Amino acid sequence: MAELEILKQAIQKTLQVYDKEILPEASFETTLGADSIDMAQILKLAEAGLDRPLPAKEWMELKTVGEALALMERVNSGE
Repeated sequence: MAELEILKQAIQKTLQVYDKEILPEASFETTLGADSIDMAQILKLAEAGLDRPLPAKEWMELKTVGEALALMERVNSGE
């Protein structure tokens, strides 16, 4: 499964938002209403989907869906 689909599923499961709301420029806090607990849950689900750990400190500093996707792609490519 591609990183974007993993991320979308994690966001939808955690935040109960529509697929059309999950855009690269969408702010986790402002647009999607995520708090730090939500972000930790999305991280957990994203890691499970990728089957590899993501840097939690970096993850918790993310502002947008696009930033989260870029981090997932970078980690998944082995960089």
